[in-house]
Amino acid sequence: MTHINSLPESGYVRLPKVLSIIPVSRSTWYHGIKTGRFPKPIKLGPRIAVWRVKDVLSLIEKAES
Repeated sequence: MTHINSLPESGYVRLPKVLSIIPVSRSTWYHGIKTGRFPKPIKLGPRIAVWRVKDVLSLIEKAES
């Protein structure tokens, strides 16, 4: 598991980086997006999705509280 310090201060990250910090499976992550538990991706192309670093950090902070 990668530490939260490995995230950039701002910008976007791809799914493997998100899953290295949030320990869930790929299918659980996408199910969480569908149900509103996890943030929605930003589509850069037909097969490229990224997540805002601030959304990932917000999710982590919410889980810790």
